[in-house]
Amino acid sequence: NENNELRLDYSGTTDQETILNLVNHSYFNLAGEGSGTINNHQLQIEADFYTPLTKNLEPTGEILTVKNTPFDFTSLTGIGDRINTDHDQLKIGNGYDHNFVLKHPIHRLDLAATVIEPRSGRKMEVFTTMPGLQLYTANWIKNVKGKEDHIYQEREAFCLETQNFPDAINQSHFPSPILTPKNVYKHSTIYKFSVY
Repeated sequence: NENNELRLDYSGTTDQETILNLVNHSYFNLAGEGSGTINNHQLQIEADFYTPLTKNLEPTGEILTVKNTPFDFTSLTGIGDRINTDHDQLKIGNGYDHNFVLKHPIHRLDLAATVIEPRSGRKMEVFTTMPGLQLYTANWIKNVKGKEDHIYQEREAFCLETQNFPDAINQSHFPSPILTPKNVYKHSTIYKFSVY
């Protein structure tokens, strides 16, 4: 739109109980196509907790604090600053591939994350009504042809996927992913771009 925002509005209805968790999986590199890794991007996530994974990349069901861990993005921090830390969760995901528990109440459109790329001066803010945000640092990308035929490697892009918590259907303490016939699934996400 005219405010340099990409807005995604999700909606859904059903005639019987349905599991629904719509997610956008766009990759970003604010330095531009073919500019190398995203390790120097500065990231802040509005979350004090995250959901760890099993060795099979499935949620354990736990909700753990980010404090004193490589998952603490409560202030602007380089994505690559701690990505190679000797931490079991980073080893499991070969980097970040984790859901963060956002602070804002579900269904309220609010800031979820801010990303700054220092060399270009580009800034991206993510707003959402959803309860979770998945940070993925392209840990398994190898020799993938992309824009302008550039061959992408791991960590040359990142995703910030707004969502319900993964595996919520099997975790009763996670926000419910079930849509009933009496309700309408309605969520929004905004990716806002600017310079700082």
